[in-house]
Formats: sequence, C-alpha cells, structure tokens
Amino acid sequence: MSLKHVLATRARRCLHTAVHRGWEWVQRQGEITPSTPGRHRFAYLGEGACIGFPSGAIYGEPWISIGDHTLIGTHVTISAGFVPGLDLGPDLVVRIGSSCSLGRGTHIVGHQSIEIGNDVFTGPNVYITDQNHSYGDLDMPIGRQWPENNPVVIGDGCWIGTGAIILPGTRLGRNVAVAGGAVVRGEFPDHCVIGGVPAKVIRRHDPDEGWLPPMRSRSPLVSLDELAKLSTEGLAGLQILQDKLREQDRLRAQEDLTEEAAG
Repeated sequence: MSLKHVLATRARRCLHTAVHRGWEWVQRQGEITPSTPGRHRFAYLGEGACIGFPSGAIYGEPWISIGDHTLIGTHVTISAGFVPGLDLGPDLVVRIGSSCSLGRGTHIVGHQSIEIGNDVFTGPNVYITDQNHSYGDLDMPIGRQWPENNPVVIGDGCWIGTGAIILPGTRLGRNVAVAGGAVVRGEFPDHCVIGGVPAKVIRRHDPDEGWLPPMRSRSPLVSLDELAKLSTEGLAGLQILQDKLREQDRLRAQEDLTEEAAG
C-alpha cells in the first residue's frame, strides 16, 4: 500500500469523523427547547419539551401549545393557519399534550382546532389536519375550491402508526391504536384498534367480555417490575430486552408454522 493511499485513507476517516461530529453538534444547537430563544414564539413550550432539528415547516407559533416532556422528531411540520403572519384570533389552534412523542416527518396542519391529548405516540410520517377542500363546484379545480374546517380530537394514550392520515372531524377516544397506513375519519370509542382505508374498528375492549374478537393468549415478555429494572440498566438493559424480543419472535414464528401445518 502506497504512502499516498495511506494518507488519503486517514484524511477520509478524519473528514468523516469531523462531518458526523459537526452534524451532531448542529442538531443539538438547532433543537428548540424551553432553554432556547425559539420557545418565546410559542403560546407554550413545556418543561422538558424538545423539537428536533432540522424541523419541518413551523409557523403560527402563537397559536401552538406543546406540553411538558413532549418530544418532537426531526422534519416534523407543525403549522397554524395558511401562512405565517396571520391573526388567528384568541384561541389556540394546535394543542399537543404532555409526554407525547411525534415521529420523524409527521405533519400537524391546523386551521381551526387540533387537540392531541397526553401520552400520544406517532410513528414516522403521520399526517393530521382539520381542513380539507370542498367539492361543491364540478367545474372548478378541487384545489381552488373553498376549504372546510372540522376540529380533530385525539384522546390520551393513543398510538398512531406509521403513515396514518387523520382527516378533519376525527375524534379518537382514549388509548386507541391506529394501524399504519390507515385513513381515519369519524368518531371511535376508547380502547379499540382501528385500521384500513377508510379506517374501521378491528378490535375493541368490552369491560365484561374483554377484547372482541378475542386476542391470542400470550404470556408477557417481561413483568412490569423486570421492565422497570431493565430501564435503569442503560444499554445493557436494552440489549437484554432486544434479545428477549428476538427470542419471542422466533418462538411465535414456530407457533405460526405449527398452526398452519395443523390447519
């Protein structure tokens, strides 16, 4: 190996390290938190909240409230109104609760009212809006027809899967699971699983009968006490949990093959 090649390889490695460390520094400095000047633009940005950098389009901040300890991923758009600089009146337009986690690339586009409860989690690239175009004139392009607003409410504890679309007028109850890719419109009760296009109830929980249709009976991967202990062990605890998940997946795959063979 020539000296020129050795020097070029070392230079490339140094440049690679510098670029990645520099980008990590830029990301940290670009975050919007309660300790950065960007917090002043929002109606409320709670203690421990963080908006990742680079962000998507964020405007209408005086009408946006983000609760304590809510984490917002990179490339997330949160907007109130059509464009920056509009007076949207005395009321909040987008209200995001506490201890939420919004996945990378999610879009929350509010014009009248979007209320997201506490402990709501989304996968990447979820789209939530309270406005859509009308279709009253058959001759006019749809994109130019006057829009209509309809408030959106997402209850505490909901999980919204990757790529789901939440349309105007949607009201999700407490602890509703939305399947990835679902297109959701309408009202859905507490403790149900919904999915499809358009989304429908796939499974719901009845206080007397349990889950309907019944779920497979499976023993929990770890107890709550074990999970709490693993969470205090840092990377070692996460590795143990990952190994348990891998073993669980292997056993479930074997069970599925056995059931198929028996059927």
